[in-house]
Amino acid sequence: MTSLFDSDGSMIACTIIEAEPNVVTQVKTMEKDGYKAVQLGFGERKEKRTPSASIGHFKKAGTTPKVMTHEFLEFEQELKPGDKLGVDFFEEGTFVTVTGNSKGKGFQGVVKRHGFSGVGEASHGQHDRSRAPGSLGGSSYPSRVFKGLRMAGRMGGNRITTENLKVVKVDPTKNLLLLKGTVPGPKGGIVIIWK
Repeated sequence: MTSLFDSDGSMIACTIIEAEPNVVTQVKTMEKDGYKAVQLGFGERKEKRTPSASIGHFKKAGTTPKVMTHEFLEFEQELKPGDKLGVDFFEEGTFVTVTGNSKGKGFQGVVKRHGFSGVGEASHGQHDRSRAPGSLGGSSYPSRVFKGLRMAGRMGGNRITTENLKVVKVDPTKNLLLLKGTVPGPKGGIVIIWK
C-alpha cells in the first residue's frame, strides 16, 4: 500500500495493483452459448504444464496458454478473441469491485479465530486454560455438539469481495492501478477487478 494526497490536502490510503493486459480468450453469444459473456485470460503458462483441451482453447483464440481465465457478463465493448484489455479500460474517479482470496492463517484456536477471551484468572487451579474454549454443551441432553458451534479450526483462505473501491490513479505506461482502501489477499496475490 501507499498514500497519495488529494487536491484539498487530505491523505488517501491506496493499494497499488499491477494489472498487465488481459487477452480475450473467448466471446460467448446468445445464439451459440445461450448467454453473453467475455472470457479473459491472465498470465503466461508453459505449454507442457497445460491440459491439451486448454491448449486447443487458447490456440483457437490465437494466444499462448494462460494461468487463469474468468468470464465477465454484461460487457459493453464489442471484443473479439485475441484483443487485449489493459488498465486504460478503467477511468480515474470511477468505482470498482475487487474479488480475491484472503490470507490463509492455518489452524487457529478460538481466541484468534472467534475472539474468545479465555478463562479470566490464572489462579484457583487453572492450568494452561487461558486460551481454551470452555464447555461445548450438555451431557445427557442433547448428547451431541450443535452444528455451527464456534470452535478451533482452519481460518482464512476464503473468497472475499470488496465493493465500491474508488480508482484514484491509472498509469498505463507501467500497467498500475491505484485503488482507495484495501483489497483482499496477500502481496502478489491474483485478484479480479470489474466495474
